[in-house]
Amino acid sequence: MPGIDECLIEVMRLPGARGASVVDWTSGLALGTIGASPNGDHEATAAETAEVARMAAEQPAFAQPALAEPALTESDVPAGLSGRPTDLPGPPASAVEDVIVTTAPGYHILRFVETAFDSSVFLHLWLDRAEGNLALARIRLGEIAQRLVLA
Repeated sequence: MPGIDECLIEVMRLPGARGASVVDWTSGLALGTIGASPNGDHEATAAETAEVARMAAEQPAFAQPALAEPALTESDVPAGLSGRPTDLPGPPASAVEDVIVTTAPGYHILRFVETAFDSSVFLHLWLDRAEGNLALARIRLGEIAQRLVLA
């Protein structure tokens, strides 16, 4: 399983990749960087993108399920469970997976990384709009984020 440096190298292989970083959104610190930075300063970019990530991750509106589900009744609850909806098997309400900011020259994709501890890390990709493929980059970032190992 690749670490930060290996993941960043893989991210930079994406067509149109200008720069990338792994950022802790609670502190705003870059854990690793590669390539160019939109404002010429990787640390400032990490702090700025961390603000965007934090705002998205902490908003209750984005933590709601994507589709409204019908209310559960007692007959819907499998045997052996207490009947509270939180006891039902399956994933919790969907959380933010990524944030995409579009600018005239490019895209900024912030992909949240699930970790065993607090999941306060994201991958930031700065992608050239003319050379990059937003859909491909989003898919590949998701795959890379799943394999990223933070020690």
